[in-house]
Amino acid sequence: MKEALLVIDVQNEYFSGRLPVTYPDGSLGNILRAMDAAHAAKMPVIVVRHANRSPDAATFSPGSGGWELHPDVGKRPHDLLIEKSLPGSFTNTPLDGWLRDHAIESLVISGYMIQMCCDTTARQAFHRGYAVKFLSDATGTLTIANSAGTARDADLHTAILVTQQMLFSQVMTTAEWIRSLYTGPSRV
Repeated sequence: MKEALLVIDVQNEYFSGRLPVTYPDGSLGNILRAMDAAHAAKMPVIVVRHANRSPDAATFSPGSGGWELHPDVGKRPHDLLIEKSLPGSFTNTPLDGWLRDHAIESLVISGYMIQMCCDTTARQAFHRGYAVKFLSDATGTLTIANSAGTARDADLHTAILVTQQMLFSQVMTTAEWIRSLYTGPSRV
C-alpha cells in the first residue's frame, strides 16, 4: 500500500507566536525524524500550512512570521506544499486529487494542533477511504481554555489519540512507524 506523510501546520505560531505547543515534549524532533525517514524511504512528504485570510487575523496571517513554516521543516525536502484556511487539509485544497494521482492509499498524520487540524484531517482521510496512521509523539497541543471549560494539554492529547484509535487511525509512535517502513508491506 503506497503511503505518504502529512506534516500539518508546523509553523512558527506554535513556537514563537501566540499558541506555543506545550505537549508532548519532543514532538518537533519526532516530526523531523518522520520527515527524514519518509524522505530516505522515498515516500512522499506533504507539508500543510495554515493561512488565516481574515484582514484582522491575530494568528497565521499570510506573510507574517507566525505563518511561516518552522525553519527545520521548511528546509527539509517535501513533494508538495498545501495551503489551507480551514482545519481539514482536504477542504478546498488539491490534496485529495494529488494523492489519487500518485496512487496513495495510506496517510501518516503528524503536526499541530492534534485536536483541530490533525484530528479533522485524519477523519477526512478515513471518510475518503484512506488508511490512516497517527503519530502519537509527532503531534502536539497546548492547554485550551474557553467558555466551555479547560482541557489540559496532556489530557486533550490523550483524548484525541484514544478517539482516533477507536475507529479512524492506527495510533503509533514515530519509532514504531519508522520500524514499519523496513518491516511492513511494500508501499509501491
